Amino acid sequence: MDKLSYALGLGIGRQLAQMGAGQLNVNDFAMAINDVISGAELKMTNREAQAIVTEYFARQEERINAERAEQGKAAREAGEKYLADNAKKPGVVVLPSGLQYLVLKEGTGRRPKATGKVKCHYEGFLTDGTVFDSSIQRGEPATFGLQQVIAGWTEGLQLMQEGAKYRFFIPYRLGYGESGAGASIPPYSALVFDVELIEVV
Repeated sequence: MDKLSYALGLGIGRQLAQMGAGQLNVNDFAMAINDVISGAELKMTNREAQAIVTEYFARQEERINAERAEQGKAAREAGEKYLADNAKKPGVVVLPSGLQYLVLKEGTGRRPKATGKVKCHYEGFLTDGTVFDSSIQRGEPATFGLQQVIAGWTEGLQLMQEGAKYRFFIPYRLGYGESGAGASIPPYSALVFDVELIEVV
């Protein structure tokens, strides 16, 4: 039973840590568990307990949201500055949507439609040069529909002909927006993609 008790404690402890409750008074926590299991008189009613817990996690959520908003503001400003500076560079074309592109190599083949499907090689970068995705590193081109990708890709690929290679500079609103994508693309990230259009399929 000692091992079972510890194992149960591990599970509950991990859940609490994930919920951001790392500053709990562990002795009071253990006392409450003991009171419930032993049938002792409880120090508060279930309604009082629920109100306290609800209020605590509401404050935690407010704090986390405020931190995210602050981080998002900094990322958005950094992305906007990057794109503003980039727009002044030779060869960079700025479209009304905010999408920017640089022709690395022109193609001569077919041009995809917004409803079409393409085979591409690509590499995706954060503005600091960090690679977050690469079909080149995987050694296999990617095939996808233009309606299945971020708006910056949908717009940009329609400018290309088979055989072309472009570099796209994508504002956050044409990328993964305010939420980002997984651990590798933070919220409000401006993105850079090198894209080679191999084939319209």
